[in-house]
Amino acid sequence: MQSQQEWWRGGVIYQVYPRSFFDSNQDGIGDLAGITQKMDYIASLHVDAIWLSPFFTSPMKDFGYDIANYRDVDPIFGTLDDFDQLLKTAHSHGLKVIIDQVMSHTSDQHPWFKESRRSIDNPKTDWYVWADPKPDGSPPNNWLSIFGGSAWAWDSRRRQYYLHNFLASQPDLNFHNPQVVEQVLADAEFWLKRGVDGFRLDTANFYFHDAKLTDNPANPRIQSAGIGVRPDNPYAYQQHIYDKSRPENIEFLKKLRALLNRYPNTTTVGEIGCDHSLKTMAAYTSGNDKLHMAYSFDLLTEQYSAAFIRHTVESLETEITDGWPCWSIGNHDVTRVLSRWSKQQDEASQAKLYLALLMSLRGSICLYQGEELGLTEAELSFEDLQDPYGINFWPEFKGRDGCRTPMPWQQDQINAGFSQVKPWLPVPAEHYIKSVDGQINDPDSLLSIYRSLLAWRKQQPALVTGTIQFLPSPQDTLFFTRENEHQQLMVAFNLSRQEQEITIDSANYNLLDVPYISGSMDNNKIHLPPYQACFLERNTANNHGEI
Repeated sequence: MQSQQEWWRGGVIYQVYPRSFFDSNQDGIGDLAGITQKMDYIASLHVDAIWLSPFFTSPMKDFGYDIANYRDVDPIFGTLDDFDQLLKTAHSHGLKVIIDQVMSHTSDQHPWFKESRRSIDNPKTDWYVWADPKPDGSPPNNWLSIFGGSAWAWDSRRRQYYLHNFLASQPDLNFHNPQVVEQVLADAEFWLKRGVDGFRLDTANFYFHDAKLTDNPANPRIQSAGIGVRPDNPYAYQQHIYDKSRPENIEFLKKLRALLNRYPNTTTVGEIGCDHSLKTMAAYTSGNDKLHMAYSFDLLTEQYSAAFIRHTVESLETEITDGWPCWSIGNHDVTRVLSRWSKQQDEASQAKLYLALLMSLRGSICLYQGEELGLTEAELSFEDLQDPYGINFWPEFKGRDGCRTPMPWQQDQINAGFSQVKPWLPVPAEHYIKSVDGQINDPDSLLSIYRSLLAWRKQQPALVTGTIQFLPSPQDTLFFTRENEHQQLMVAFNLSRQEQEITIDSANYNLLDVPYISGSMDNNKIHLPPYQACFLERNTANNHGEI
């Protein structure tokens, strides 16, 4: 169906958040050995790859996204030998392994930063973004941190400010320094040599900053500040023109792609976060010389109407030309999709619909651990919070801990079988009943639905690599074609609680028997029950009909 070198094109990637997957050594924190122990389960989902969130040496101020050693495993997750065993086990199950690469910044505990901050004349003096204060002692410009407040932190030793787009303990690397670029690529190659199959690139549009440190202009539309930016965060008050998504980024991505090209069958998927994320996705993936694929936060927001989804997909298709998207509706940074979109109404039906829709879009897809169980966002008390983002903005924003709670494995065990000791985040009471052991042998469970639908998708070449074209349809529905040289499909979705009907003008399509999908067709009319879909395949024996 697709060449081995392009396994990622149309592939399904399962994101594992190691801290919360499975605790093998009973310290309350998930680890690499725990992931290895659950590899049979991951493989049973019929996914193609695992994306591992950071497991590198870190003081864990931002739970691994603040790296102190790019080439080693933090002891709470295990050892390099544990990683090698995970990789070997995954490959034996036919699974690829993609690991996070956090290139834009390090921890302030990284040896590079410790040396850089010592003085203004050491070998790593300009490995980070340092700048003198203004004459009045204030920061060099108006740039802001996503986590709140100025993006500049004062260092008394150098008597300069350093840039941090996130926490003050996450200083930004200076990509204008060729030595930094060389080192970052060398650290990535360390893992390629070890056998990883690719990288998920954290904040892939944050690598370069404007070297002149030009002030960002004010944002006149604070309430629509951009995907993933809350209006109660001062970050929303600026147009982020000079602190990210700089044109120099393109040349770095080409260098990274050249490195990946030396290791066949590897891939990259970049996280894009900015005001014009779809345009940036297109720029970063077109031309076959930069990222293999990218995803944005456009489908990770509260908006989920049929009109919004269609607009998002069509907007990207207009921009992306020969690039390749990656779609997701959940990850470790956003409220779980059932709590964002379903509002506790018909959750099981909607969860099935969301998967069917996601797996029908043109592109690769990412699934976040627990989506297949129907997990909802956990409501945590302030005392339980670990996420500095949530602690800073409580109570208006409760942070990201609610989507990071431990995976429930056994409904009648302490902590739902995740750990025998108190876990780093509590397991919500409502997650116990959704545990793996309670669903895995139930043919009508959401877990069984996920496994069946993902297995079915693999047999539909038009869904894996075909084009997409939207067709007219009633409000609250989506209707489009997926087509390649092997197959032509029509796909319809009803995103509402009311029955819907779509009339087609061709008799050359046959209803496909899709597991757990109950949409039907008769007399050229597609009938869609609430939160249901319908898949039609063109009859190739009679090709004179019109789409």
